[in-house]
Amino acid sequence: MIQLFISVLLFFVLFFGIAFILNMILRMTWLMAYVFPLIVIFIVDNVSFFEYFTNPKNSFSALWVELTSLGYQDMIILGAGFVGTIVAGIVIKFLRKNGYQMF
Repeated sequence: MIQLFISVLLFFVLFFGIAFILNMILRMTWLMAYVFPLIVIFIVDNVSFFEYFTNPKNSFSALWVELTSLGYQDMIILGAGFVGTIVAGIVIKFLRKNGYQMF
């Protein structure tokens, strides 16, 4: 239980920080929210990136099996990362609305 709490906190802070920095530098508020599913795929899959182009049928079926076999703890941890990206977008929008300019 302690490990789950620490993992959720770490993923939230990690993805909040990455999304916040990307939002500051690129000025694209929701970029990280769109990129997050690709990051989840890289975390979950056991297939090389190039195999998605050379052997897409087997690669995507293996990815589907991996995604459906995730435990609820893994889903909670990855969900915390996604919530971190969304919160970073909200914070950036709030800061820009209140007149703060980053770079």
